[in-house]
Amino acid sequence: MKPHRNQTWCIGKLDAGFLARMEHLLAIYALPYDPGYPVVCFDERPCFLIGDTLVPLPMQEGKPRKQHYAYEKFGSCALLAAIEPLTARRLGQVHARRTKREYTLFCQALAADYPEAIKIRLVQDNLNTHNASSFYEHLPAAEALALAERFEFIYTPKCASWLNMIECEFSVIARQCLDRRIASIERLGREVLALLNERSTKGIKIHWQFSIQAARTKLNSHYQRVNPANERYKET
Repeated sequence: MKPHRNQTWCIGKLDAGFLARMEHLLAIYALPYDPGYPVVCFDERPCFLIGDTLVPLPMQEGKPRKQHYAYEKFGSCALLAAIEPLTARRLGQVHARRTKREYTLFCQALAADYPEAIKIRLVQDNLNTHNASSFYEHLPAAEALALAERFEFIYTPKCASWLNMIECEFSVIARQCLDRRIASIERLGREVLALLNERSTKGIKIHWQFSIQAARTKLNSHYQRVNPANERYKET
């Protein structure tokens, strides 16, 4: 996995806080597999429900499927998904919304999926729903605390979603499933979750290549701006 073209804008705001959070995350990615402390990457993705206004022409052998240019919008929904890169385990849910309630439901399912884990290291962005306050708003205090203690929340730097490996999975889902018209949340849920299950069964992992050393060399000008002593990491 290499930084994509959107990274340029993010790097423009790189400072010491960004470096600290990025290197903490990259150090966690580099850890060997530990079933007691699994590293799981999570995020949410909006999905738009779009249907045909006219019935598409039947498919014919040897010819691409044809559909009318006109379409109808049926609103949107949200895909909540997580992947454990080192084991290829995946979990997904599709909801009509993505509020604190849906986040709590997802974290409950994730905790149940790892009953033997001491702490689930959950990599996620800085959205205001992504913290234990969501649990307390939707569960009794004792249950909220118990759920919160199952997780170690690890946040990506702001404006750096490319550092979250779940974005690799979302890219695949967009290409293989969401690149066509799907009109109902029920159908979208069935097809997306079937794809996630298939990829889990096949053991498709994410092979992350962006390490701390790579960051220090490729982003060296930003490291030097924070501290001139970082010139030593400059790529030669």
